[in-house]
Amino acid sequence: MFAEKLNKIIFLDIETIPQSADYKSLSEEMQELWSEKSAKLFQDKDSAESYGKAGIYAEFGKIICISVGFVYLKNGEKHIRLKSFASDNEKELLTDFAEILRQRKTDIFLCGHNIKEFDVPYIARRMLINGLQLPKTLNIAGKKPWEVNFIDTLDLWKFGDYKHYTSLKLLTAIFGIPTSKDDIDGSQVARVYYEEKNLERIVTYCQKDVLATAQLFLKIEGETLINPNCIEYV
Repeated sequence: MFAEKLNKIIFLDIETIPQSADYKSLSEEMQELWSEKSAKLFQDKDSAESYGKAGIYAEFGKIICISVGFVYLKNGEKHIRLKSFASDNEKELLTDFAEILRQRKTDIFLCGHNIKEFDVPYIARRMLINGLQLPKTLNIAGKKPWEVNFIDTLDLWKFGDYKHYTSLKLLTAIFGIPTSKDDIDGSQVARVYYEEKNLERIVTYCQKDVLATAQLFLKIEGETLINPNCIEYV
């Protein structure tokens, strides 16, 4: 039954930033290492200028927010419960998130947009960097493809087509799903964090992405959307 499938899914999104506010704040060693990577990726920019992109690489960035969503049926109507782990202390929020995964007694599935290419490997790498043990769901070494419990809405939309990336923003627009991009976008997260020091604003943005992903998954499954009155924040 679809309800049983939903109960096993954790919808997920993360927000990441560069390790420091600017390139000059890095250690000399990390400046040199970023310069090497930047030279290959952003040949038209110097290392300091390109450092704003460092947040998308787990070796040079860090996670400041992980938001999750749990969809369930109540009186025949879909509800979603949203929760966020956000902190200036990355190890603390990763520990709390890992505990959520370990608390689930049955096999769970993580669902996100481009989760296989970005969110999951980023979380796993940052956990290892912070000296944390990977939860069973994230520890996929040696597993066969069908044993990996990740649902990627980007993959679902591709239907086997690997020619191009389709953004969550585009998919929510064509399906008439209320957009999650009505405040800031990913390129502004580092500025909001370092300059505005407004982590709460980033959490709100991240939760909207989780809600949008859950709605997109329901659309792809041919299901009705979640009523705005059935959204709970915990």
